[in-house]
Amino acid sequence: MIMCMFCKCDTVKESTTTHVVNYKNCIIVIKNVPCEECEQCGEKFYTDEVAEHLEVIVNSAKKLMQEISVIDYNKAA
Repeated sequence: MIMCMFCKCDTVKESTTTHVVNYKNCIIVIKNVPCEECEQCGEKFYTDEVAEHLEVIVNSAKKLMQEISVIDYNKAA
């Protein structure tokens, strides 16, 4: 069973969230990002694999340098 990294309880469930990055006056929004969510404290955190995918997606979006980018994780990962 997975424990919450923040409150140390064991009520963690799979969920999705929206990840937002501010970069040089640009906003990168990545929706439908898989995460683990604590049912007790509400904190959300990513697996190492998801964090690596997010890094790739954000770096690709930075190259486009649009003012606002909205990306669906399921289509980009």
